Amino acid sequence: MQDLSLVQRELTERINHASYQYYVLDKPVMTDAQWDALYDRLQEIEEQTGVILPDSPTRRVGGQPLPAFVQHTHLNRLWSMDKVQSLEALDAWFVRMRQLHAKTPGLPPLAYAVEYKYDGLTLNLTYREGQLVQAATRGNGITGEQVLPQALTIRGIPLSIPYKGLMEIHGECIMRLSVLSRYNHTATEKLKNARNAAAGALRNLDPKVTASRKLDARFYEVGTIDNPPYADQQGLNGFIRDNGFPYSPLLYTGSDEQAVKDAILQVEAQREALDFLIDGVVIKVMDLQTRAAFGYTDKYPRWAVAFKFAAEEATTTLESVTWEPGRSGKLTPLAHVSAVEFAGVTVKKATLNNYGDIQRKRLTLGSTVFIRRSNDVIPEILGKVEDGIPGEAIEKPSLCPACGSALVDIGAHLFCLNRDGCKPQVIARLTHFCSREAMNIESLSEKTLEVLFEHRNVRNPQDLYHLAVEDLVGLPGFQRKKTEKIMEALATSRDCQLDAFLLAIGIPNIGRATARDLAMAFGDLNAVRQASLELLTAIPAIGEVVAASILEFFADIENASMIDALLAAGVTPREMAVRASGGVFQGKTFVLTGTLPTLSRQQAEDIIIANGGTVSSSVSRKTSYLLLGENPGSKATKAQELGIEILDEEKLLEIVKNQ
Repeated sequence: MQDLSLVQRELTERINHASYQYYVLDKPVMTDAQWDALYDRLQEIEEQTGVILPDSPTRRVGGQPLPAFVQHTHLNRLWSMDKVQSLEALDAWFVRMRQLHAKTPGLPPLAYAVEYKYDGLTLNLTYREGQLVQAATRGNGITGEQVLPQALTIRGIPLSIPYKGLMEIHGECIMRLSVLSRYNHTATEKLKNARNAAAGALRNLDPKVTASRKLDARFYEVGTIDNPPYADQQGLNGFIRDNGFPYSPLLYTGSDEQAVKDAILQVEAQREALDFLIDGVVIKVMDLQTRAAFGYTDKYPRWAVAFKFAAEEATTTLESVTWEPGRSGKLTPLAHVSAVEFAGVTVKKATLNNYGDIQRKRLTLGSTVFIRRSNDVIPEILGKVEDGIPGEAIEKPSLCPACGSALVDIGAHLFCLNRDGCKPQVIARLTHFCSREAMNIESLSEKTLEVLFEHRNVRNPQDLYHLAVEDLVGLPGFQRKKTEKIMEALATSRDCQLDAFLLAIGIPNIGRATARDLAMAFGDLNAVRQASLELLTAIPAIGEVVAASILEFFADIENASMIDALLAAGVTPREMAVRASGGVFQGKTFVLTGTLPTLSRQQAEDIIIANGGTVSSSVSRKTSYLLLGENPGSKATKAQELGIEILDEEKLLEIVKNQ
């Protein structure tokens, strides 16, 4: 009989080795399905033996929510970093380094190391006798908050390491942009950016939420250590790597100051192609003895500086906050700020998450705030500048600003439950229903829908299909030609694809891709409406949270009435062929870019899905093929960098024909 303890040790080592290969070396050695199978087997053995090894990956599973965060005092201070934002300012820093070096005889020649400045949340890990015993946020550099249960969910963090002395290691908790994209693809409440997503997840009291965000980390510095086995940054990086940590690569090492500048410019040029956020690079003196000689100011190490890329942050004054209902009834606060310039763009508004976000950031009207604009999206307020000005408190609304209905707290958010009488809710819901990816009723713009709301009592999607030409002619902005075009578009939309219909009716957490997966899995609307939790979670892209949203949506009486009314009005979602099992593209993921010679994008996706494949919107290491057309975007470059096989339309059709 096989010794279960030996099998348990072997499985633990195999899973940890696979995680190391993926998260540290970026070289996957097994598929997700293979990893999951080994993990499930390990859990079974642990249940049988009653033993969980110290480095078992099952220790990463999020436990119960914490009542509150506990303060943690770092063994060594985590310093802030001095910053420069121009090559001229960097030259001045180089001069200071040469001056300091000249004051201390016997030091090795000056040399520098350049590495990424990750845009995440600083994380400090403590190891004793080779075991991870604590994790904490930076806080004020002296004390932070204990986040060990949350850090345990990050697979790239080793639970045990070869080094057996006491050690604190510093790094950055991040979320990959590809992970953020996948998360937002199905999430009802989308995450605004990878930095806030990582910080919010690591500082969430519920480790299960942290685990759901699939965070990563990169490590770059050791604070406390007994007898460091290295003498410079290259040796330190090797030590970090050899102990199993994902590490920040050295982008340049050497004494040539111009080469340092060239490295900075090269990173800035390649920044958009990275799968993680950076806001600059860090330049460090290479030798640790030299660092000790240079020392620290009261805030910064003298031997390091951060070169920040073009400013995307600024300060401004928070003037007012308004609350806007969305199609689900959730109210989102919108900050109105004094005009501020970002790369030639004048910004007067910024996003906030909810009232709790306002409280956490200690925001008040009239206060000076930090504001950030990332990737050309609506800016967000990061926090308040501590200037001693109290400002006017921001009141939590009790009534909907649009319709006057009483608001209710559901989770962290405020909701207006006046589903049919709250104009912004209704218009947002109708606009979503008519959108191109849903029912594709292009003639019904948001402005047109507002007229129908005001003059023809249109409140729900089914109301649109009971309109007649005579109802519309003579309304503000409605001429007979426009009216006939609207009626024609409504008539055409009655015959629709099942996935388009599922997207249009507004199921929470359901985007285009998941709607397609549902349609391909069940084939017709009745089957989707009657699906069980077990059947829904059997679809690879659907987990329990999304499945619960689907079940709750179809169980709601108002939603059921809306669907029945749409069907009674002649809307007929076409049955779809159930996804092929064992097709030539089974288990393969495609990304499309560019314009194909003869096939439309929809036709190409239909062919892929009908033959067992799936279609994703972004390129990652899990992408099987890139389908390439004319005038492709940046996806083609990224696919080439990752070594992903590229197909053209002719090759795609040939594979399907010859299967």
